[in-house]
Amino acid sequence: METKNKILKKLRRQIVDQVDLPEVVDGPWIKHANPADKFVEMVRFAGGECHSVSDLGQVVEKLSEFEQFRTANRVFSGLAANEIGFAPGDQSSVPAELLGNVVLDETEDPHDLENLDFVIYPGQLAVAENGAIWVTDEELRHRVVFFITQFLVLVVRHQDVVDNMHEAYSKIAPPQPGFGLFLSGPSKTADIEQSLVIGAHGCRELNVFIVGN
Repeated sequence: METKNKILKKLRRQIVDQVDLPEVVDGPWIKHANPADKFVEMVRFAGGECHSVSDLGQVVEKLSEFEQFRTANRVFSGLAANEIGFAPGDQSSVPAELLGNVVLDETEDPHDLENLDFVIYPGQLAVAENGAIWVTDEELRHRVVFFITQFLVLVVRHQDVVDNMHEAYSKIAPPQPGFGLFLSGPSKTADIEQSLVIGAHGCRELNVFIVGN
């Protein structure tokens, strides 16, 4: 305790000049000739995989190539009840393979989701600068699905890919109250002996699909 107090006293004696925050944050932010192509590159750089497809049918075709998806027992999907244009109130426009078989409204305890195999969810915005996808818990009872699933699949529209984080922040509307995050890449850590491990404390793999042209 004595050592702690000594350290705190030294910190309190440090005088740091106050700097006013800028009233307007503006500048020549990074732009890309093809934001979608840059986004694909950055998702892969972050350890995920990214695919450009024309429609949700091609998402099914690509996922069917994965043995983990073909043999998955528990799949949750947020595509049928989202507000970003894939299937506004009409489940018939979403292929049956992407509808899932886990109903969150019937799940009282989030611990019951511990054996989720796949989660398929719409991203509201994608950022070319760093491969991040903005997701929220709107229409979502248990936000833990993003982190507890073995495999995470995010689907974004081509028109919702922006160049940089400044543009992204100008477009998002964080739920109040609520939850939202920019998600980039699968779970990873390099804390142990500086050895990178993918899928250490979250999803083992992230697949992102850009739908449309």
